Amino acid sequence: MTDFKKLQNGSDIRGVAIETEGGKPVNLTQNSVVRIGAAFALFAADRANKPASELRIAIGRDSRLSGEQLTVWLADGIASVGANAYDGGLASTPAMFMCCVNELHFDAGIMVTASHLPMESNGMKFFTAIAGGLEKSDITAILASAEEAAFPIAAQRGQCGTVDVMTPYVNGLKEKILSALGCAKDEKPFSGLKIVVDAGNGAGGFFAERLLEPLGADITGSRFLEPDGRFPNHQPNPENADAMRSICDAVTETGADFGIIFDTDVDRAGCILSDGRELNRNRLVAMISAVILENEPGAVIVTDSVTSAGLTKFIEAHGGKHIRFKRGYKNVINKQIELNKEGIDCPLAIETSGHAAFRENYYLDDGAYLVTKLIIKAALLKKSDGSLESFISDLEEPAEELERRFKIDLEDFKPYGEKVIADLKALAEERDGWQAEKINYEGIRINTDKDNGDGWLLLRMSVHDPILVLNLESNTAGGTEKMLADVTEFLKAYDKLN
Repeated sequence: MTDFKKLQNGSDIRGVAIETEGGKPVNLTQNSVVRIGAAFALFAADRANKPASELRIAIGRDSRLSGEQLTVWLADGIASVGANAYDGGLASTPAMFMCCVNELHFDAGIMVTASHLPMESNGMKFFTAIAGGLEKSDITAILASAEEAAFPIAAQRGQCGTVDVMTPYVNGLKEKILSALGCAKDEKPFSGLKIVVDAGNGAGGFFAERLLEPLGADITGSRFLEPDGRFPNHQPNPENADAMRSICDAVTETGADFGIIFDTDVDRAGCILSDGRELNRNRLVAMISAVILENEPGAVIVTDSVTSAGLTKFIEAHGGKHIRFKRGYKNVINKQIELNKEGIDCPLAIETSGHAAFRENYYLDDGAYLVTKLIIKAALLKKSDGSLESFISDLEEPAEELERRFKIDLEDFKPYGEKVIADLKALAEERDGWQAEKINYEGIRINTDKDNGDGWLLLRMSVHDPILVLNLESNTAGGTEKMLADVTEFLKAYDKLN
């Protein structure tokens, strides 16, 4: 029997869908997936305050080998409780949210994806027209319901059909581009721009073939646009070194103006500038912040906790305010929503992982929307012989960055991790050259002087796993190793850390 609780990954569901030699046992079985489909349909009907028989739920998937079968099982579960399921085929995660708010008017959407995880993994992300993306507590409730002994099986099964979710989504991006650039429908505003895309054999090939090329961009040299759930070329992940090397090579080999790389389900993106520099992590945050702050001076930009000290200076120099919040894309988005409800202008929440959510776009983390904003800016700058590179010329970048992870060998790991963090905070208050950050939302962040590494370190709990994560950044060569040695010596006192 599947332990449904172990399928939860924050506000998503993730598990193993394909058996591999030496791998973990399959837990996204027919039984478990059918039951999840039924449980979600009942949840969505309750949220919409309508009978399940009136409910329309779209199901999309990325290119994973198991995606088609999981879609069939989900649809079976949805139909079993009387709701109506529609197979959206290959899709992106943002498109599965947008089908709830655009002209398709679905009550709910499910995206079958495990983001950048290996090919044997799969999972689900859920959206409703009422609530948008689901919260962690919603997933807990759905899984608890799925694990119950019986569902109220409908006297009449719901209908199963198909739907094109991608065309309205792509058309929405086209309309945004044409409007922003003051162009008519038949114009090609990206003529003269050479843009290469690396989709990593995930779901992102549409961006090159259905958006950029029809609008005039030269996409020659784009890579791995064909969906292939084996991911034979590299991991589809903007944080993966091989993936970034691939798109860097594509830009330099073709002399492109811009390079784009997506994760499997296109809710994250990374970019490459024409000079071959990676535009990810702090650089990506800085670039899109500068674009936003041009039109919204004084606005607040929310990021995750591992952004650099130089980024804060950059945002402030461009007339904005920086709130460094918790790691986890739902955390930064929920903070953004909270600030706007309080009347504080916060147009952007962005993680260094490439998740970016805009207030103007339903607070949806959408990698395609993020890069669309940047390409619009590139097209405007090209008219005046400007460049995107100039936008981050004043970003102070560290000499070194480092991350280390320490596993906590305990079933009940959270109290132990919190004690380690509290003890490090106490040490920082006593140690010369260390100063704890006054406003901090996650773990303990310590600024260090030149004698102690000349930078900062952050010790925090992993978002989901029994792991303490140590991030270090130094402005001088050798500084991260010095800080790492100091923290490692401190951690030797804790025998449950691996």
